[in-house]
Amino acid sequence: MAVCARLCGVGQSRRCRRRQRHNQQDQGSDSDMDEEEGERIVAQRRGDICGGGGPESGGGGATAGLSDGSGLHVNRGGGVSRANTGPPHPQSLVELPPELLVEIISLLPGTALPNVALVCKKFRQILSTETIWRRRCVEEFGMKEDLRKMDAGGVSSQELYVKHVNPRVRSGRFVKLLPDYELMDYRDVYKHLLHPYRHILGLWQPDIGPYGGLLNVVVDGLFIIGWMYLPPHDPRVEDPMRRRPLFRIHMWENKKATVECMYGHKGPHKGDIQTVKKDEFSTKCNQTDHHRMPGGRQEEFRTWLEEEWGRTLEEIFHEHMQELILMKFIYTSQYDNCLTYRRIYLPPAKPSDLLQPGLFKGTYGSHGLEIVMLSFHGTSARATKLTGDPNVPAGQLTLDVDLSRPVVLPDLEQQRKIEELSRLVLGVHKEVQREVEQQANGRPTTVNAAAEGACGGATGAEGMENDQGACSDSFEPGPSSSTSPPEAQPFVLPLGVMARNEVYPRTCRKCFYGTGLIAGHGFTSPERTPGLFVLFDEDRFGFIWLELKSFSLYSRLTDHLAHAHAPNMERFEAMLRNMQSWTS
Repeated sequence: MAVCARLCGVGQSRRCRRRQRHNQQDQGSDSDMDEEEGERIVAQRRGDICGGGGPESGGGGATAGLSDGSGLHVNRGGGVSRANTGPPHPQSLVELPPELLVEIISLLPGTALPNVALVCKKFRQILSTETIWRRRCVEEFGMKEDLRKMDAGGVSSQELYVKHVNPRVRSGRFVKLLPDYELMDYRDVYKHLLHPYRHILGLWQPDIGPYGGLLNVVVDGLFIIGWMYLPPHDPRVEDPMRRRPLFRIHMWENKKATVECMYGHKGPHKGDIQTVKKDEFSTKCNQTDHHRMPGGRQEEFRTWLEEEWGRTLEEIFHEHMQELILMKFIYTSQYDNCLTYRRIYLPPAKPSDLLQPGLFKGTYGSHGLEIVMLSFHGTSARATKLTGDPNVPAGQLTLDVDLSRPVVLPDLEQQRKIEELSRLVLGVHKEVQREVEQQANGRPTTVNAAAEGACGGATGAEGMENDQGACSDSFEPGPSSSTSPPEAQPFVLPLGVMARNEVYPRTCRKCFYGTGLIAGHGFTSPERTPGLFVLFDEDRFGFIWLELKSFSLYSRLTDHLAHAHAPNMERFEAMLRNMQSWTS
């Protein structure tokens, strides 16, 4: 409180300043001068500056002494002071104009403002200004500047409230439940809504067994909404993501934040959010009967299938795919939106990265589209599953690409032959295995062996690839390896390789050796198999699974995700390790 008092220039701080001046005696001052005498002289000099009537000023208000025109005034007693050219300078913050105080205080973080209110009465009054709290809401949480505008992401709060209500049971009472936001102010919104729930903003992964997911909790208008991100319908991998609200938090007239479950088809209903521990929270629905539909489980399944896959079960002719879809519905519907979420981060970007890291949607055969996170670790590019399936669950490392082992594609005619592609990739794979064995036995790998491995082996058949310049230059991953963008080369899938999306790019920038994770049902007998990583452009890449003879196309998720980036690489890598342990 002593510091706060000094800010205001009142109380104990004034005596502290006197004592400090007394202890810090200048060599040119009188050491025997006491506090009272010092104050008398200071007051006298102030009177001289203002032209007041003191003993030395002649008592008549006329200016005494001489002035040389430089702003300095020489008193009759020989003292020199600066002439008064304007209003006196403020001696403390509390003497500043209110509008300037508002500007200064609004720069402080919202968590510091309650302590500022304890400084003095004037500061407490200043903190009732809406401008301060509006700035905190906007800068800290990205809230709209006009509290009275109800638009939230293109959907008004009223429309959002009734959007997921079944038309057969919709009534006006849902609209009437909305509070009167005209009675609220930014301070109430910050204090009762934004600040208490600030720890749940950002990206989260729900614990839904092998399926996982991606939840983004954002400030949307006057709501905090948990949006579940869903991939586009298979196989349209380049379509935008779909969003489904799972819960929302907003305020009522009593200035109390209320949690509502948005799951189901009967409109918002009572829910709850609990913080389990740091970087982990859980949601609970208190009215699960709102999730049920009049037609029973069959109607619920048909509705879910239309939302999840964009088609009916009769339109899905593949029997194995039908089994997988039915299994997912039975497994996920049992949670009734009562889930635990763990925080995830977006990977930090580095100048040496091959492309911008982030989230991508990928095709996974009969499992449909899944979401992966691409990150870079030295000479390795890794794709980790955020959504998964019964074979390879969420959290597992689906792709591991060795950026130090580029593969040069042959001409288009040779690319069409699966045998030629297998020869190139398997040659690198054998060399990698040989190096791993040498390291396990304590023998260093030779430079020549590594170079031969990057070119697919050292046999005579590989001479053609060497002639094409696969090993002519050493490879450094990232944009720094070249001063100009790499030229695109023709690309075509080998005959016999299945692709869920036939519309794939026909040119690529670079290709690298990598491995993909495959496993049996229930994540049994997991195995890393060789494949080819194909970089098409900044927003698309692919992977050819040689053993499965299939192709996966990945397209970047372009949604803006606030409060999502990792503070540093160490925190991100720790998150990846924890994510993998959740499903191991």
